[in-house]
Amino acid sequence: MSMKASVLNPGCVSGELLVLDEPLSFWGGYDPQTGTIIDQQHPQVGIKVTGKVLVMPGTRGSSGTPGVLGESLRLGTGPIGLILGKPDVNVMAAALVVSELYNMPVPVLVLAKDGYAGLRNGQMVRLESDGEVLLQQ
Repeated sequence: MSMKASVLNPGCVSGELLVLDEPLSFWGGYDPQTGTIIDQQHPQVGIKVTGKVLVMPGTRGSSGTPGVLGESLRLGTGPIGLILGKPDVNVMAAALVVSELYNMPVPVLVLAKDGYAGLRNGQMVRLESDGEVLLQQ
């Protein structure tokens, strides 16, 4: 199955989906050293995002997101790609900086709600630089 998404930051990766039930605050809700969700109010507290294609409706929080997410990506504890339900300049900024400074492309895509709703935890996916989202069965 294939879907087309809007590209905020290009890149090509394959991996396992981790679909969050609610938006995540990277500033205070996420530990960049371990890649773990630490927000005690988040439904997926304790889950590691390391090496996953992170799917979430959006983020909560502040302009601290690029620093926290960027550090996590640089350390290799962050997601390998992100699919958002709506554009987020802070996530895009983190991915762009890491891509440019460290030559570590991290795709950030925005997927329409009808496509986003069909994504499930554990599914294998390939994200293409042109925004193609290929779900592997």
